[in-house]
Amino acid sequence: MFDFPVFDGIEESDVKKLLTEFNALTLTFRKDATVLSNVSNTDSFFIIQEGKANIVRYNFNGTKTIMEKMEKGDIFGAFSGTIEDDLYVIAAEDSKIIVFEYKRLINRSGKNVEAHNKLIDNVLNKLADKLSYFNERIEILTEKTIRDKLLKYFGYLSKKQITKSIIIPFTLSDLSDYLAVDRSAMMREIKNLNEDGLIASKGRYINLKY
Repeated sequence: MFDFPVFDGIEESDVKKLLTEFNALTLTFRKDATVLSNVSNTDSFFIIQEGKANIVRYNFNGTKTIMEKMEKGDIFGAFSGTIEDDLYVIAAEDSKIIVFEYKRLINRSGKNVEAHNKLIDNVLNKLADKLSYFNERIEILTEKTIRDKLLKYFGYLSKKQITKSIIIPFTLSDLSDYLAVDRSAMMREIKNLNEDGLIASKGRYINLKY
């Protein structure tokens, strides 16, 4: 039930006790529902218990950019530190999300101190992972061409999946949002990469040749 990294090393019974102390709620969201409409203006802490969600930005003409893709066990909320007020969290599939006040996480005055301390350690580790993710994202987005963005991203996926036969973890439409590029232009570049012998692709499945 709570088999994800933020609760590593904590007995399930202790997790339940902590969530009770925190007055945590488990909320259910349908695919495409808005989980949070202003990431910079929340005092809550969120944990994805089931499903997936995206942090997205919409610009003045409604164009969407996926800032972060999140899965079971990922966290978001008050600790994010963003000053942007146009970031939304949208359910990418039917999801269950645990939510409680962030101040309850950082207040160590509860009864189950050992489990509470372990939870904080796990949260800090997840935040370190997020920092690494955003550093990678910055490197991808600062590439000047669509081809270079794609190759950089494919390279990161290859390292994470430990194979040259990679699977893009979301749809190609979402990939264009993630890379902040036009989908049609991206698809042309993927076709060019195939023709140039750098990749062999079929949908979300990419075999790197370089």
